[in-house]
Amino acid sequence: MIASIEKYLGHVVQLLFPHHCTCCGNDALDHPQIACAVCMQQLSSTNFFARPGNPVEKVFYGRTQVQAAGSAFYFVQDGLVQRLLQSLKYQNNQSAGIWLGALMGTQLQQSGRFNQVTTIVPVPLNAGRLQQRGYNQAELLAQGISGVCGWPVNATAVVRDVHTGSQTKQGRINRWQNMQQVFSLANASSLYNQHILLVDDVLTTGATLEACGNTLLAVPGSRLSIATAAFTVK
Repeated sequence: MIASIEKYLGHVVQLLFPHHCTCCGNDALDHPQIACAVCMQQLSSTNFFARPGNPVEKVFYGRTQVQAAGSAFYFVQDGLVQRLLQSLKYQNNQSAGIWLGALMGTQLQQSGRFNQVTTIVPVPLNAGRLQQRGYNQAELLAQGISGVCGWPVNATAVVRDVHTGSQTKQGRINRWQNMQQVFSLANASSLYNQHILLVDDVLTTGATLEACGNTLLAVPGSRLSIATAAFTVK
């Protein structure tokens, strides 16, 4: 009886407040879902989290000391992941961040390679950008991961002192130069002897994650792993 009532109420909510697929506009979705089944099939999983020596880990060889690293999905032009991340960053679709983070969390948990993580640190936004957007997309991803894996999110330990602007069209050298002295520790004691999972939305050259990761590794006893939602296909 209760199940029937809940199902009926769900239909009423869907009728009054139709919930659309972020990608194709289909409105036949339960509210926790972001993408319909057809669009979900377009998600290109990398399986990097389960693979030692994967392409993400190779990005950081000789640049920063990473215990394990990976990206959940491939980022391709006009693909589903790009549309989801655009809706997250520029269309106030915060639910997409939590949802993608939960998918990341499931992959991280299943890999068995990130079991020693003790805390999650999202790559911070500059204060001006944070005020403009109203939220940090990396922190939403971190919350989604935390909901699956149970690791606490620490969003205050490191800050972004410099706004570097969009680096989408910058080359690797320019990105690396732009990221120097960008991050600083605001609450180092909260990270003592922690195995940190550093989280961001997309990995392209790795300059941002390298700079932030090296700042975190300055904390005594800290170890670093990295997870992003997407990996840019070059």
